[in-house]
Amino acid sequence: MTQRITVTHTHGEQISVAAAGVELMAYVYRPDPDAFEARKPYAHPLRTLAGNPVSGYRPNDHRWHKGLQMTSSHLSGQNFWGGNCYLGPEKGYQRVDELVGSMRHDGFEEFTVTDDRLRFVETLTWVENGGQEWARERRTIELHSVEPEEGTWALDWSIHLTNIRGEALRFGSPTTAGREMAGYTGLNWRGPRDFTGGDVIGPDGRGGDGEKGASDLMGAPAADAPWVAFTGEHDDVDGHSTLLFAHAPENAESIHASHWFVRSEPIPSVAPSWAFFEEFELESGESFGYRYRVVVADGAWDRARAENYLKNHGW
Repeated sequence: MTQRITVTHTHGEQISVAAAGVELMAYVYRPDPDAFEARKPYAHPLRTLAGNPVSGYRPNDHRWHKGLQMTSSHLSGQNFWGGNCYLGPEKGYQRVDELVGSMRHDGFEEFTVTDDRLRFVETLTWVENGGQEWARERRTIELHSVEPEEGTWALDWSIHLTNIRGEALRFGSPTTAGREMAGYTGLNWRGPRDFTGGDVIGPDGRGGDGEKGASDLMGAPAADAPWVAFTGEHDDVDGHSTLLFAHAPENAESIHASHWFVRSEPIPSVAPSWAFFEEFELESGESFGYRYRVVVADGAWDRARAENYLKNHGW
């Protein structure tokens, strides 16, 4: 049986969702103070039903990493990820403030709360550093399936992006710019520091045993591995938590094939990257869309538990 939720909307700032006295998620859409960190909405904190934190915020190694957020690391020469820009094998990463873009919150088209579900549709504009509006985004967030008996809740995050620039937009990643196996871009999760070295598994026997599991799944095509699970052990409390990341079935028909960016060491991070190995173009006036599910669970899941959850909780 699903748990009732409580939604608190602090207008102009954030949306908080709680169940049984535990804040499960805060979605923050007020502008960030530091443009270098690529101002954009993000979800942090994320917590399990037991109250254990499963997202990191502004870690000292990457201040622009903020929980769960939509990013685009290389977009027609601009950085909508935040922080230092990768300028190729010879120059490496450098701070170039004028290349860091932002995602502006424009408003909510829909905001619906029922006893056990929150759904909102947010409109955003992607703005390059000089102030030109490059893309319009229609983002849908749904928090649902809060199930105390299973110790789980789910978050669906979808993006529908339209190019309004007047010329093609080119989507890439550090790997498309010359850095091996660094294809991070798109929806990105940064885990808390105590998840470093966590266990990563996928379908068909992929992954397992901490960093080995991450290495096994790094760059894996979503067509072969439609889901990835990341388990970490907490400091302070005696326990584990698991996050399950899954592609919606229709993502296979989207504009460009996705591959997993997965790290357990030196930082815990997962992104279903839409431009890992190859750039793709979005022509002026054209759109693309992706939809993802993130399941937040108490305990250390194995492969069978992840597969059973996905089988029993359809899209």
